[in-house]
Amino acid sequence: MSDSAPSTVYIASPEGDTGKSTVALGVLQMLCASTARVGVFRPISRSTAQRDYILELLLEHSTADVDYDQAVGVGYEQVHADPDAAISDIVLRFHEMAKQCDAVVVVGSDYTDVASPSELRYNARIAANLGAPVVLVLRGAERTPAQVAEVAELCASELSLEHAQLVAIIANRCDPDALGAVADALTVVDVPSWALPEVPLLNAPTMSELCEAIDGEIYSGDPELMQREALNVMVGGMTAEHILERLSDGVAVIVPGDRSDALLALVNAHEAEGFPSLAGIIMNGGMRPHPAVERLIEGLKPRLPILSTELGTFDTAGAAHTRGRVSLSSIRKVDTALALMEQRVDARELLARIEVPIPSVVTPQMFEYQLIDRARGARRRIVLPEGDDDRILRAAGRVLQRKIADLTILGDEAAVRGRAAELGVDITDAQVLDPRTSDLRDGFAQEYTKLRAHKGMTVDRAREYMSDISYFGTMMVYRGIADGMVSGAAHTTAHTIRPSFEIIKTEPGVSTVSSVFLMCLADRVLAYGDCAVVPDPTAEQLADIAISSARTAEQFGIEPRVAMLSYSTGESGTGVDVDKVRTATKLVAEREPSLPVDGPIQYDAAIEPTVASAKLPNSQVAGRATVFIFPDLNTGNNTYKAVQRSAGAVAIGPVLQGLRKPVNDLSRGALVADIVNTVAITAIQAQAISAQA
Repeated sequence: MSDSAPSTVYIASPEGDTGKSTVALGVLQMLCASTARVGVFRPISRSTAQRDYILELLLEHSTADVDYDQAVGVGYEQVHADPDAAISDIVLRFHEMAKQCDAVVVVGSDYTDVASPSELRYNARIAANLGAPVVLVLRGAERTPAQVAEVAELCASELSLEHAQLVAIIANRCDPDALGAVADALTVVDVPSWALPEVPLLNAPTMSELCEAIDGEIYSGDPELMQREALNVMVGGMTAEHILERLSDGVAVIVPGDRSDALLALVNAHEAEGFPSLAGIIMNGGMRPHPAVERLIEGLKPRLPILSTELGTFDTAGAAHTRGRVSLSSIRKVDTALALMEQRVDARELLARIEVPIPSVVTPQMFEYQLIDRARGARRRIVLPEGDDDRILRAAGRVLQRKIADLTILGDEAAVRGRAAELGVDITDAQVLDPRTSDLRDGFAQEYTKLRAHKGMTVDRAREYMSDISYFGTMMVYRGIADGMVSGAAHTTAHTIRPSFEIIKTEPGVSTVSSVFLMCLADRVLAYGDCAVVPDPTAEQLADIAISSARTAEQFGIEPRVAMLSYSTGESGTGVDVDKVRTATKLVAEREPSLPVDGPIQYDAAIEPTVASAKLPNSQVAGRATVFIFPDLNTGNNTYKAVQRSAGAVAIGPVLQGLRKPVNDLSRGALVADIVNTVAITAIQAQAISAQA
């Protein structure tokens, strides 16, 4: 529990459709990157009949242990019945919830039901009663810069009348060409202000939302693509060739089910090179295709979602023009919203106005944000060999959108870009290379032949090796065309790292390639090595692993204090295994005299100060260790998984170490977020190597 009141910020707007949830999500991430337990509170819920999708989204990204019911104040009915009593209930519920938080994002009402002549005034009263400074969100759409400034001045006056403290203004959904003019106009109000552009994607409905809006059902297609946003809806009321002329990327086309020519043209256009990638087809009128056409479509097995509805053309078109939500399932919208806030709003200035305390702990969310922020600070080019994996493409879209790294993706360019477009992932800024046809292949083969001449390598065989994505990607890193590589989502660890042993080789003074997991616990980050590569290391290899792990830890802001783990602590134990650890500890101390290291030591003595004071009272590592070196792979792998599952730790890795240039292996069960983190880690490793050059 917090000993003092948490830092609180109130996100308010004077009207609907401001994109307030985009701003709230961005502010929430800024806070989660800066302090430990960040909660969310909704003083007036959108509805008591169904769950508030904005609150659900924000709770998913928060870090305090607060559930949905705790995060809700009152409903509109209570506000209508007795506004003053409703505020009393809101204040009471807020303070009960806030006890569990270091910071709270309060998200004002949404104008789904105007509770008073000025809903902003009512939100201002709530903010004043909560002692929460206000970030005001204005709608810039269909307004001139002068009109936006006029609204800002009126709102500032209303907030002042209710004694609410305005600390910042964000004008959202502005004309992209007028951002500078809007920002200049907002200087009439004496608080920091920023302008965000209108991004059509954030308002676009997904095919799933369209299906619900038209009361339809899925006729055929890849269920994965139902989450793709329809950037436009077009009625295909003309001939097939004229429909084809009017197609655009991400469009959903409405056609009657009996229009066989139009249906087949659209299905084939979506698959064809040179045509836009469609979001989907909506068959209206309750008609199915002719049986022969139905059989043909079934044989084509189109991935494109095709929906059917009983509604007529006019009613379908009307229902389809629905506004999309930024909800839990809207991964692309969430990424877009976060990128928008990261790139357009000065987080340091805003957080200073909110007066966020300096944290004494490092949470997983804080660590992940720091990774991304550091990677973004000096972008590096990372190669992703597995361009045929949807997770890689989704991660690539996120990396590019948030400017974490520059990317090269390996695979057939038409297939890679086509599938990315189908998934609604923008990889326009990525380079896509096919190892089988690339101009680089012959040069790589010549180079590899020289590197492996002692093994009898020939140019013809080397050319075959270079058609393999792992070898081609590794050679890109070796030649400096890419700064690092991330692979393994669909390939074994051996397939990913064997080329690195042959081509990149180990860094000076280290003869062992090993790995470390960055274990993000609730309040700190530890390094565990080796949990993925060396099965039964010798004493010399253990020393290598310890030194490499300490260097890796330092790269990621962890002060290295190395515990060489064993079943025995100090001089008490004997036996081959404990002697190996004792020897390795001495080797580390000889090679790196300034590195704090102790061993053999048991895990409890390494991490727990009270145990350490009893077992190793004079150690500078015991009870304070940050880098844990396991005696073998069996122990390391099982321990990291036990901590991950039992303690709820976030395990980032394995991070490969000891190579001259960074190559990192993914788990074959890696999630998109894992891939993004690994790309950021690889970029940071590349930055460190560049700084040493």
